Amino acid sequence: MPNIPRRVSDVMTQPVAAVARAAGFKEIVETLRRWRVSALPVVSAEHRVVGVVSEADLLPKEGFREADPERLERLRALDDVRRAEAVTAGELMTSPAVTVRGDATLAQAARTMARASVKRLPVVDGNGVLVGIVSRADLLKVFLRSDDEIAAEARQVLAKLFAAPAKDLRVAVADGVVTLSGRFRDRSLVPVVARLVRGIEGVVDVEYDVTGVATVPGLASAETPSL
Repeated sequence: MPNIPRRVSDVMTQPVAAVARAAGFKEIVETLRRWRVSALPVVSAEHRVVGVVSEADLLPKEGFREADPERLERLRALDDVRRAEAVTAGELMTSPAVTVRGDATLAQAARTMARASVKRLPVVDGNGVLVGIVSRADLLKVFLRSDDEIAAEARQVLAKLFAAPAKDLRVAVADGVVTLSGRFRDRSLVPVVARLVRGIEGVVDVEYDVTGVATVPGLASAETPSL
C-alpha cells in the first residue's frame, strides 16, 4: 500500500504558533502577522489548548475606537464591546476551543470543521496538549494522490471483496474519478463496491460501466441500481 495521509497527524502543520493567556494585544497581532495566519491557539502553562484568538476577536477594538463612552456603557454586555476593552489573549479568546485529536480521521476533522464553521483546528494529544494545527487545505491533500495509487487501492478492495480474483472487472481512474467496468458475478454487490471504493482516500467520484447494470455516474449513496 502506498504511504498516504489517513489521519490528522499525517497532514497537520508543525510547528504551530500559539500564545499564552497573558499575551498582550500587540503581541497577538505581531504573532498573527509573523506566522501569516488569521487565528492562534491560546495555551495554558502546560501547553494545553484553552481557547482560540482570531483577527475577528481583535477587530472590535478598532471598530469601537470612536464610540461614545456613554453608549459603550449601555452596550457593555455585548460581546464585541467586551472584546473592544480586552487587552490579553485570555480576555479576547473564544473558549472552549474546538479541537481535534491527531489520531482522528480526515473525514472526522472535516465534519468537525463544518459543524463549527471554522477554517482550521488545533490538534491535541490525549491530554489536550497542542501538537499541531490542521486547515482546510491540509484536509484536501488527499486529492493530490496519483490516479495510479487510487487504482491500485481500488483493485485491492475488489480482491478482498471477491473470494476469487475479479478478472472480469476492470478499474480505470482519471483525475480521481474511478470507473468500474466489466461483469459482476453477483450484481447485488454493486452498492457494496460503491461504498468501499468511494471510501478510498482521494476518490472524487465513482462511475460504472458494468454488464447488465445501467451506467450509474456519481453514485454517492448506498442505493441499489435498477438491475
